[in-house]
Order: sequence, then structure tokens, then C-alpha cells
Amino acid sequence: MSTPVWAKSESVETSAEMMRFMAGEDVVLDRELIGFDLRATLAHVRGLGRSGLMEPDDVRSIETALDALSADLRDGRFVLDDRYEDGHSAIEAFLVERLGETGKRVHLGRSRNDQVLVATRLFTIEALSRLREIAVECGRAALELARRHEMDPMPGYTHLQRATPSSVGLWMASYAEGFCDSAELLGLTGAWMNTCPLGTAAGYGVNLALDREGVSRELGFARLQVNPMHAQASRGVFDVQALSAAWQFAQVVRRLGWDLTLFASGEFGFVTLGGDASTGSSIMPNKRNPDAAELMRGSASVIGGAVSELQQLTSLPSGYHRDLQLSKGALLRGMRAAIGSASIAPGVIRGLTLHTDRMREAIEPSMFATDRAVDLAAGGVPFRDAYRQVKGELESLGAGDPDESLARRVSRGACADLRLNELEARLDGARERA
Repeated sequence: MSTPVWAKSESVETSAEMMRFMAGEDVVLDRELIGFDLRATLAHVRGLGRSGLMEPDDVRSIETALDALSADLRDGRFVLDDRYEDGHSAIEAFLVERLGETGKRVHLGRSRNDQVLVATRLFTIEALSRLREIAVECGRAALELARRHEMDPMPGYTHLQRATPSSVGLWMASYAEGFCDSAELLGLTGAWMNTCPLGTAAGYGVNLALDREGVSRELGFARLQVNPMHAQASRGVFDVQALSAAWQFAQVVRRLGWDLTLFASGEFGFVTLGGDASTGSSIMPNKRNPDAAELMRGSASVIGGAVSELQQLTSLPSGYHRDLQLSKGALLRGMRAAIGSASIAPGVIRGLTLHTDRMREAIEPSMFATDRAVDLAAGGVPFRDAYRQVKGELESLGAGDPDESLARRVSRGACADLRLNELEARLDGARERA
């Protein structure tokens, strides 16, 4: 690895140790970011050309070289490895090797600070968009199941205790709405983050008339992040917000994973996961384990850990601080976990086999107590009195009809009025606003 321009120590041993520590995981992490870095570098060079800060021939030469590097990366001819400090240095080294002195001009008017900011910002906006698409897909899968089993009875639980008759439609519609909320939140967060930090350099601007607006438009940003100090201060902090939105989605996925692992157990027997969503035991031939649901359940912890890591890291004064280099790993790790776990959820939902006979059989007479109390209250008995009366009748309470119970649940959003068309319209809107 060549000595970077920022190195101050002349001691080879000390400098090498320091460089290894300061580089950390950057080379490995930047394999996910170098494509975004290339896009930003190309836009920056074209902006320099428009501002008269780079000759047109040099702009064209660098454009051609960057296109070649993109192709080499795509085809595996160029590998980002420990020859380089990070993705930025690799791009510059490639350009210098191809173009000599012209390649060195690529860093004019920018810092590694705004370079990494714009690459991670582009990555994050794309990740949020991908998560929003998955959330819509999850919502549609849940909605399909809700429509198919809209009035099929199943027990409703509170505190993991049998509570009152419910329906598969209500259960799955709850996920359809949760995924809809997630899709909208992810979209709003992506729009809020859609602001370009490139051209703010190390946080104090540069004494050059950069075409920041043109570069921002070329990269597809909605607006500029105007103040250079604010741009630097947003590193890590914006990432927390993005990961928090991802966590909200992952929390819905986690709850679904919990329900499925519970309901797939022999004690319940309400669902069977598809063959691709479960595996056998390495020692017990009788076992089928709900691995996919468990991974859906567990991944939210990785995202939450990344949020907490960034919250602790970003307790800093104004200006750039090297601590912020550590934010990259948390961001990538959290988004990778979010996309990975969410991606399997639509297939898990669509692959479910529902045992509606087992669900119906699990509804016992005491679960109709609330219906009886509400009927008494509707007839004029104060509800607290009706509650006490029915509590005294529990032992003699006869079996009720779950279908009738569901048909009478007519409050808006309840079993007999799920408003599935409203949820479908919201999912359509979340998809179209991307």
C-alpha cells in the first residue's frame, strides 16, 4: 500500500501500524461502496469541467478511465484488496496508473470526508428504496392471505393466553398494515435523506466555484446539503435515522417470525412452513426447524445494535473526527441484516400452509365470555356489571359459534370489516411514491 498524503510519521514501522489501525475494515467495507464512489467521482469530474476547473480533454480521459474501472470491477478484473487503504485511494491509484498527472487532478475541490459522505448517502438511499420495495411485497403477500382466509376463525391471544375468537383475516391484515406503515416510513426517510453533501470538502467549503447544484442533479439528489459543517455533522446521525426506519420494518418482520415459530410448534399446529423455509436437525431425524422464521426474528437485534453503536459514536463536537470512520461498518452491517431478513419474508408468507381446522378446534367456550358481556351491555346492563355477571357464569358458559362471533365483530377494522381495499390502496400508493 502506498503512503497516503495525510501520513506524517517517517517511521516505517510506526506508520505501517498506524495505517493498519486507521484503515481498519475500510477496504472490505468499501467493496460495497466503491460503485457509488465511482458514480460520485464521475459526477465531480464533470462538474469540474463545467466550472472551467478541468480541461475538456482531461474530463473525457477520466470519464473513459472510470468507465473502464467500472467494467473491471463488474467483471472481476479489478479487486479492491489490501494493496489500497480504501476505495477512494484505489480509484485515484487506478486513474494515476492509466492517466499519469491527469489522474491526480480528480481530487481537486473535494476531501475524503465529503467523498465518503456522498458514497454512503447514495448507498443508504438505495438501501432504503430496496427495503421499501420489499415492505410493499410483504404487505401484498399478507394481504393475499388475509383475503383467502378472511373469515376463517382462529384463537386471539393476549399474554399468550387464549382470549377471544379471532380470524386469520384479522391476523394477516395486521401484518399487511404493519408492512404498509413500514413502506411509508422508509419512503419518507429516503426522501428526507435525499440531500447531496458532495462539494463541502472537509466541512468548510473550498475556494473554488464548484458546480455543486449540477453535480447534485447528475447524482439524482433532490437538493443540496448546503452548509459544509452541517454536512459533516450529519455523518452517522443520518445513518441512525435510516437504520431506525429499517428497524421499524424489521420489528414487524420479527413479530411475524415469532408468530410463525410459535404457531408451527406441535403444541399449536396452526401452520406449516414451506420446505424452503425449514431444515432438519443434524442429529434428530424427526425434527423440522423453522429456520427462516427464526432468522426473521433474530435480525432486528443486529439492526438495533448498529443503531446503538452509531448513537454512542456520534457524541462529538463540530467538525470532522476520525471516530466517524467507524460509522461505516455499523451502517453497512445494519442495512445488510435488514435487507437479508426482510427479503425472505414474502416467500415465507406465500409458502405457508394454514391448518384452519386446528385453529377452529382451539377456540374453547370461555373465549366467548367477552361476546356475552358486550351483548348484556348492549342490552342496557352497565358493562362492569355485565363483566362480573359473566365472570360468575364461566363454568356454565356454553360453546359459542366462532363464525357468528366473527360476523358480529363489525367495528371498523375488526373481523367483519377488515377494510382490505383500504390497505391495498395504501400499498399501491407506497409503491408509486418511490
